[in-house]
This record gives sequence, structure tokens and C-alpha cells, in this order.
Amino acid sequence: MLVFKIVSKIYQPDIKALEKISFEVKAGEFVILVGRSGAGKSTILKLIRKEENPTEGHIFYKNLDYTKIRGNEILKLRRKVVIVFQDFKLLNDRTVYDNIRLPLEAMRFNYREIRKKIEEVLKSVDLWNHKDILAKFLSGGEKQRLSIARALSTNPEILLADEPTGNLDPISSFEIAETLKNINNQGVTIILATHHKDIVDYLNKRVITIHQGRIVKDENPGKYTLI
Repeated sequence: MLVFKIVSKIYQPDIKALEKISFEVKAGEFVILVGRSGAGKSTILKLIRKEENPTEGHIFYKNLDYTKIRGNEILKLRRKVVIVFQDFKLLNDRTVYDNIRLPLEAMRFNYREIRKKIEEVLKSVDLWNHKDILAKFLSGGEKQRLSIARALSTNPEILLADEPTGNLDPISSFEIAETLKNINNQGVTIILATHHKDIVDYLNKRVITIHQGRIVKDENPGKYTLI
């Protein structure tokens, strides 16, 4: 489904974020990226979403070369490759329902599709009964589950998660890990970047370890280790 082929990313003036990395992700896989801060995990996620372009090498999504994706095709890609963040990025003064409705309206889904999809994704993360609550009144774990539900509303094929448990207590962190497992069990490919050792070891999935922009270990299943 996703292929990185000898990919490097250099930020000016001469900061090597990634150096000649290659890996493949199959449809339905659950892959965890680990490494110290600055190792290159977030850069990989940005490249997958085509928020950044590689300095060298090629990236393919379902055999489509990223160098050939332009304009509206990028928007279509980002509906299929979605992301959730550590800081949720919610509309705090809007309801749980509206946090999903507004983006779907902007994408010109019709009313019936929106209603059906919102009910489906909120029930999948156990937030349907909170649909009329303002997002700012949710707990940290509930906010992250809402951000996941919003991401799922476009029927993605890949869900990227960038430190999704970074602001959460241990119990909420494991609830988010279980939520991601359930989503993966439904066929969505998951790529998780995290520093959370206990979560990595608990999930017992494929682990790619990155050190100074290079892949130094790729094990399935793997454990949390740093170089």
C-alpha cells in the first residue's frame, strides 16, 4: 500500500531529517515508529500526507508516485490518509457533533451522508451520547477519541497518529491504544509515532526504530528500544 524508496529529507541549510530510508507498509498493517525526539518520525508522517516533499527518493501510495500527485489529487489523498495529533486540534467552542459536521460540510458531503457518518464514527469511539457537549468540556481521552472519530469520517485507508497519547494519563493512553487496535481490526492501516514504551510493548505490533534519520531496526512484532 505504501512504499518509501531510498527517501531523504534535508531542511535548509543542511539539516538531515531523513537519510536514505526504505520501507513498505501493507494494507491492514499496524506499524509503530519509535525513536528519540528529532529522529525523523514526524517528518515521515508529513511525507506520507504529502505535507512535505522528499529531497531525494520516491514515495508510492497504491503504486501512485507522489511526484505525480498535483492539486485536487493531494486533497483526495489526504481524505484517504488522515492524521490525529497530540494536541487534538478540535474546535473547542463547538459541539462534539459539529466538530465532525463542519469539516464534512466543507468537503460537500450531503446532509444524509453527514448524519449517518457522524452517528457511525461517534458510536465507534463511544461518544454518541456526548454529541451535544462542547468539545472544551471533554476529558483529554474523550478529546482524542473525538479527533479519531473526525479522522475516520472520510472513510480513510490509512490513519496516522502522531504522539496521540502524549497529553493523556496512563488509563486514557491505553484506551486510545485499544481504540486504534479496534480501528485496525476493521481494516484501516495504522501508522503510530510514539515515545510511549508501555503502549508499544503492549500493542505487540511491527516496530520501526529510527535514529538520526535512519532506520536502524524493523521488527514484527517488535519492542520499544532506543539507540
